[in-house]
Amino acid sequence: MELNLERPLLFFDIESTGLNIATDAIAELSFVKVFPGGEQRIKTWRVKPWNYATGTQLPMNPSASAVNGIKDEDLKDCPRFMDIVDEVVSWLQDSDLAGFNSAKFDLPMLAEEIERVRAAGRADLDINLHDKRMVDVQTIYHMMEPRNLKAAYRFYCGGKDFEHAHTAEADTLATYEVLKGQLDRYGDALKNDVTFLANFGGRPKGVDYAGRLVWREDGEAVISFGKHKGRTAREIWNTEPSYFAWIAQGDFTLDTKRQFETLKQKFQQEKRQAAAKPLEGKDFDDAADLLIKHFGGR
Repeated sequence: MELNLERPLLFFDIESTGLNIATDAIAELSFVKVFPGGEQRIKTWRVKPWNYATGTQLPMNPSASAVNGIKDEDLKDCPRFMDIVDEVVSWLQDSDLAGFNSAKFDLPMLAEEIERVRAAGRADLDINLHDKRMVDVQTIYHMMEPRNLKAAYRFYCGGKDFEHAHTAEADTLATYEVLKGQLDRYGDALKNDVTFLANFGGRPKGVDYAGRLVWREDGEAVISFGKHKGRTAREIWNTEPSYFAWIAQGDFTLDTKRQFETLKQKFQQEKRQAAAKPLEGKDFDDAADLLIKHFGGR
């Protein structure tokens, strides 16, 4: 079954130096952009992982190399992410997103790389991945048939294995084929609609990709870890604003720090607006009573 698209759907996959989003980096990035009508465009980059603090190449973790086959010497002459970021953003700009386990790893890693480039002097980058719908094919797969990508391809795509597993382009193309196979097999349970597929599984929507903050049904951001777990960010800002400074200085992803900073600015703006609003009604009467009590008849 071909996808029912209103706008392009960008399938993507990342191979990285390791699994720590805050400290590792992209070594390979592949996009398969599917347009309404079925046209496909493919772009794959090998990327020199870059340590912006030291200005040196970030080494591959041996355990990552064992899985994806990428070695440090394979990347030494490749462009850095900051060298390709404008092209990457142009591919992302008008698209919804899709991938296999991408909501938990690939999307946060891509966002982190963009934040690193912003912090290195490219504040002009006009892209917000949080605004995009994200179809995670693994979520659908695990809801229906909990296995891995290789088994999913075998199950949904004619019983054969695909070649070159754990290369970014092969994994990305396989993910695209698996999603189409899922729509064929589960036509009664799934809708051929990106909004439905992005929301399938009912997982909580994170404010940040690391899941340190999650949206509550009433639209409040709730802290999901540590001593303030379960309390709203607004409550913590009002009672312990130093917590936000601790986040800004702590060992958190740049995306997590950006979302806390965005909330802080929102709360500050609301406070300024409330302070500038003229008192009226009961608020005015309460303020007058306080003045009378304080100054008496003087």
